[in-house]
Amino acid sequence: MTDRKTLQLRDPSETGDEAPSIKKKGRGWEISEKRLDALHEQAREMRRHSTEAHKALAEKFAKANLGPFTFKRHAVVGSAIVDFNCHKLGMAIAIDEEGQNDTLAKRRDKSLEAVGIRVMRIAAKDILENMDAVLERITLGMRSRIADKRQRRADHEGANR
Repeated sequence: MTDRKTLQLRDPSETGDEAPSIKKKGRGWEISEKRLDALHEQAREMRRHSTEAHKALAEKFAKANLGPFTFKRHAVVGSAIVDFNCHKLGMAIAIDEEGQNDTLAKRRDKSLEAVGIRVMRIAAKDILENMDAVLERITLGMRSRIADKRQRRADHEGANR
């Protein structure tokens, strides 16, 4: 069996702690095609070997009628892989598993929020123990995001008149 390399974030002192810049063409972020292919392969592997909390939430999303909004599992967003992503809302859901590195997660969230993607963090324990409260929290987050987008659209249209 071959050894697999893990993808790691650079130290913030090396990168200046800035979010990757966005291109106006291609696959979006200024990262190499090779790195994007590796990220997509890693996301595919994560979908194959999901945790119990992830499977439970994915099942609820599959059964729910969310209208025009869909959540994609283990989605590649820029140079990060998020547990669930709703592209139309610009919203990502990250499931916090026990024993994960919180520093890396916060840095990834900061990078995503710098480009307008709101990240909602949910503990895996909460998903398994109190799914109704988690779904209510996600619904409130979606409503908030929809209201934000409507407000920005109204502000934009008002500025262009």
